[in-house]
Amino acid sequence: MKCHYCDQVAAFAAETDGIKVGLCEEHFRERLEELAEADELKQLKEQVDVDRT
Repeated sequence: MKCHYCDQVAAFAAETDGIKVGLCEEHFRERLEELAEADELKQLKEQVDVDRT
């Protein structure tokens, strides 16, 4: 499987409702960083009161 964003081999794959998408390591990390900075994730963390030890 190839990355959804480029022609590199996918290192990670996700599947939902029968649709499978692959990401190379570089694009996986970029998407993960985007999600970590998203307001929705911050709001969810506040709602569940997540603390790291």
